[in-house]
Parts: sequence; structure tokens; C-alpha cells
Amino acid sequence: MVDIARAPKPKTGKYVLYGVGAVALIILTVVLAKLKPAAPTVERSIISIDSVRQGDMIRDVRGPGTLVPEHIRRVVPLISARIDRIVAQVGQQVTPETVLLEMSNPDVDIAAMQAQQTYGDARSTLATLKVSLQRGILQQQNVVAGAKTVNITASQNMAEADNMLAKQLISRSEYNTRKSAAEEAETRYKVAQQEYDLLRSTIDSQIAVQTQNVERLKQIAAFREGLKASLIFRAGDSGTLQELSAGAGGALLEPGQYVNAGMALAKIVQPGKLKAVIRIPETQAKDLAIGQPATVDTRNGIVKGHVARIDPASSGGTVTVDVSLDGALPNGARPDLNVDGTVQIQKLINVIFTGRPAYGQDGATIGMFKLDPDGKGATRIQVRLGVNSVNAVQILAGLKPGDKVILSDMTQWDNTERVRIK
Repeated sequence: MVDIARAPKPKTGKYVLYGVGAVALIILTVVLAKLKPAAPTVERSIISIDSVRQGDMIRDVRGPGTLVPEHIRRVVPLISARIDRIVAQVGQQVTPETVLLEMSNPDVDIAAMQAQQTYGDARSTLATLKVSLQRGILQQQNVVAGAKTVNITASQNMAEADNMLAKQLISRSEYNTRKSAAEEAETRYKVAQQEYDLLRSTIDSQIAVQTQNVERLKQIAAFREGLKASLIFRAGDSGTLQELSAGAGGALLEPGQYVNAGMALAKIVQPGKLKAVIRIPETQAKDLAIGQPATVDTRNGIVKGHVARIDPASSGGTVTVDVSLDGALPNGARPDLNVDGTVQIQKLINVIFTGRPAYGQDGATIGMFKLDPDGKGATRIQVRLGVNSVNAVQILAGLKPGDKVILSDMTQWDNTERVRIK
């Protein structure tokens, strides 16, 4: 047999399949490249969702604080002294006359005695001056009376001399002698009277000067006695003795201890009259005003009140605000109790608002995720905020009533325009 050579079969179909596969792979790659990445999934249980509403929005600010007595009196010694005995105890009810401490200072005792002695000497001087001036008045009255008698006698002699001269019963020389005597007597009487008048006019001024000196020394003596009396250290007010220490919150006092003048040794409070002192962040305090309504959460009840005082200066990024309490305090309320205070600063009428998001200042435009109608996803949109409150924020643009938005911090999805909610 003779083998017949056959022509090889063409491989066109195989190449076509390869080509189709390659084209399909390229198309698939292009399509996949154009597809957006799958939206990340967010657990519904870990996010906070709120609805957009329209109506009246209460704008308020909040801060922590403590309850403190409205009436606090810190008692300080007027002078430096040594403590001899501690009479009162912390927690004791006191009155203004309650003795807290007994103290001593020998220098104060000596100064009080010296002041009393000086005052006594001045009084004696005043009495002596009055007697001396009165004696001088009497003596001058005697001089005036004598001069008056001599003047009258001289005048009578002068009258006789006039008659005798007319009848030529007396010489001109004798007449002139009597005339000179009469004139001298009249002059002496006038001078004596003037001296008397002058003495009488200066008596009151001399006594007044010395009397003023006596009064001044009397006040000094009384002041020294007051300092001496203050060594019996009294409460000076009614209430509860909350502190008895060297300075506010200082070391406890002990007998024999030396304390300085002006050092706060005792704190008297009236526990029934408390106020809340809260600290508002400085950035939120610009719209605070006296009289604004407030509430104080004591953890055992909420008490209504109003703003009574605003500290003009800030400290540590906060502004201190005093809230006077209008309602009765719940059981357990006491000084230094930690509380939370909320102040209503404004009521916005008929505005669009929602719960306050985790970020965003007044007037800022931020990205927020708005839920789809079916609630299974959310899309980022730009929202312009108005003013913030503790739990709400005004919406100026980007949302409408009925929309639902995510309030939680979504910064980890800043590069994502859409999320799925599971």
C-alpha cells in the first residue's frame, strides 16, 4: 500500500476562540475599572439618626458646676495673735456672738492700756483748762469792776472840778490834774472791759480744741479696746461653721499656733440658701445675660433658676455663671455637690432644625449623610448650619423637614459619598 499524504487541518477556529476570550477579558477589565467601589457598611446600632423638623427651637448652653451657699462669711482676725484655746467645732451651728477661738497678744493689751491712759490724761487736761479759763474770767471781772469804780469816782471828781473852776475855787493846775485822772480812769476801764470781752470770746475755741483732742483720743482708745476684744474670736454671723483652719482649706488650727491678721480662719455658711456656680465654655458664653432662665440637674432632680451673675473674665477657657435657684432643692442637695447647669439663651420661632451633629460650628457648611427613603443607605450632602444649641442645630440650607440624617461622627468615611446601613 502506498500512503497518501494529507494536508494539515487549519487552526482558525482555535485562534478565533483565543481572540474572543482576549477581547472579552479586555472588556471585562474596562467595565470593572469603571465600576465604583462598593459602599461601606455602617451598623445602625452604632450611629445616631435624627429627623429634620420645623418649629420653635430652644437655644441653650450647658456646663458643669457645683452647689455653693449664697451667703458665705469668712471670718478673719483683725490682729496677729497666738491661739490659746479652740472653742467651736466644724459643723456646729453658730450665732454672731458664738466664740470660736480665744487668742492673746501682749502688745495689744499694752497698746490698749496706753491709749486709755492717754485718753484719761486728755480729759484731765480739758477739766483743768475749763477751771483755769473760768478763774481767768472771774479775775478779769474783778479787774473790770475795780476799773469801773475808779472811773466813776474820777468822773465825779471831774464834775466837781468843773463847778469849782467856774466859781474860781480851784486852780487851773488842779483842774487839769483831775481831768487827766478822769481820762486815765476811763481808759483803764475800757481796756479792762475789752480784755474781758476778748477772754470770753476765746474760751469756747480753746475748750473746743481740747474737746476735739479728747474725742480723738477716745476713739483711739475705743479702737484699741476693740482690737483687744477681738482676741475673743467670734463668728460674727449665723449659720454653720464649715471650716476652721488657717486659710481657705488650710491646715487645722492648734492651740499655741500664731496666726496673722487678715488670715481667713473660719467659714460660716447658710446651707439652706444654695446657688449653682456653673462653668460655660467661653465660645458659647457670648449671648449670656442676667435673668435668663436656667435649670440645674442635681442628679437627684432638676431645679429651675435664673442667671444672677456672669463673671466678666474667663478662666481656663470657661466663664463662671451664678444661677440663683427658684425652686426647692431635692433631698440630698448640699454645698459642693456636683451639678450640671443649662441656660436658655434664645428661642427661635418657626425654624428648621435637627439634633446637633458631632461637629460643625455656627454658620459652617458641613457634609452630612442623609438617609434614603428606605433607610438602607445614606448619601453625603452639603448642609449649611445656623446657630447651635446643646442638643439641636438650626438648618439654613441642604435639608428639609422630614429628612433623616446621621448625627454621629462620620469622619472615617470622609472619602466616601455613600454608605450602606445594616
